[in-house]
This record gives sequence, C-alpha cells and structure tokens, in this order.
Amino acid sequence: MSTTAPPRPAPAGRSKSRPQTGPPLLAPTVSVTALTIAYTVVNRATPHPDATGAEVVRYAQEHGGAARLGALLLLAAAVPLALCAALLYRRLRALGITAPGSAITLVGGVVAASALVLSAAAGWAGGRLSADAPPALGRALADVSFLAGGPAFAAGFGLLAAGVSVSAMLADLLPRAATWAGLVVAAAGMLALFALVADGFMYLLPVVRFGGLVWLLFVAALLPKTRRRSTEH
Repeated sequence: MSTTAPPRPAPAGRSKSRPQTGPPLLAPTVSVTALTIAYTVVNRATPHPDATGAEVVRYAQEHGGAARLGALLLLAAAVPLALCAALLYRRLRALGITAPGSAITLVGGVVAASALVLSAAAGWAGGRLSADAPPALGRALADVSFLAGGPAFAAGFGLLAAGVSVSAMLADLLPRAATWAGLVVAAAGMLALFALVADGFMYLLPVVRFGGLVWLLFVAALLPKTRRRSTEH
C-alpha cells in the first residue's frame, strides 16, 4: 500500500507563474540623460580633436578640475546606461522576443557603456597632466577619450537602437515613428565611425548622443510590459 501523500492543490487565486518585467526603464534612462547633459555643460570648453598637444596640456593646467569632474559625470552615466541595456534585454525577452534583437540590444548597451568608461578614464588622466607633460601624451590621452566617447560610443548605441527598433517593429511593440527613429539613430551610429577618417561625419556624433537619448526616453515610456494579444480568429 502506497504511503505517498497526494499533491496539495495550489491555493486559490494564486497563479502558477508571474510575469517578471523588472524595474521601470524610465528611471535609469532619465539618469543617463541628466548626467550626459551635465557632462556636456562641464566640458563645453574641451579642446577639439584637431587641437595640438600643447593646447591639450594647457587646458589641463587651466581647467583640470572641470576635466576631472567631467570624467566623473561620464563614468557615472555609464552605470545607468548599462542598466538600461540589461532592462531592455529583459523586457524584450519577457515580451516574447527570442530573435537576436534582444541580445544585440544588450551587447550594444554594454559596448556603449564600456566606451564611456574608457573615455572617462582617459579624460580623468588628461585632467591630471602636469605643466611639463609631453604634448604628445596630452594629445594621445585626448585622442583615446574622443575615440571611446565619440565613434565607439556611437557604434555601440547604434547597435542598441537597432536591436530595440527591429524587435519592436517585428512584434508591433512601439509606434512606427519610434521604431523608424531608432533605425535612423542606429544608421547614424554606424556612419559615425567614419568620423575617424573624415571630418564631415563629426556632426553625427551629437546626433547619436543627444538624439539617441531623446529616442531612448520615448522607448522607456512607451515600451509595454506585456504583449498585446491578437483578437483576430
């Protein structure tokens, strides 16, 4: 005779599984936007990429505090950006996106956040240059900061925008205007890589950084937490 007790029925009113959508997207998105704006204001006088090494060293002597504060703000912005990428990945997966778009979103966000970290590190080191520092060292640190915070960030953010936009378009998760705007940001991010060899593409860098953040705010506000069920039979 079996002595195994019969399985207990699930308590009434309790579902077998609960959807896990994660924390809200808007909070980290607003954070990265605010920190990026603050960084831009603090570092508005940073020498351009075509400045000489001597000008970079002179700027470090005259505005070293601002350079280090800007590096802090940029490093801080990388944290909520990485969080945004993780939350977007989790949200897309919860919405049933199993195509590569969700993974591309995560990879792009990690690349963009990592680029900000590298740019901040080079900017902080550049802000500590001594008066007798070799101009070549100042120019090299400025170049690394620009490369990471400019084209590398734009390419990573472009991947994030492409992953979200293509996934949202295929699954009808966002308004068409938002998905097409994301694809424009993604294309601009990829084309911004040519800023390394042609100055004419420099204008795409602020388009991706600021236009992309505006687009990301709309995505954070509009991306649903649950998938709409079709009523067609």
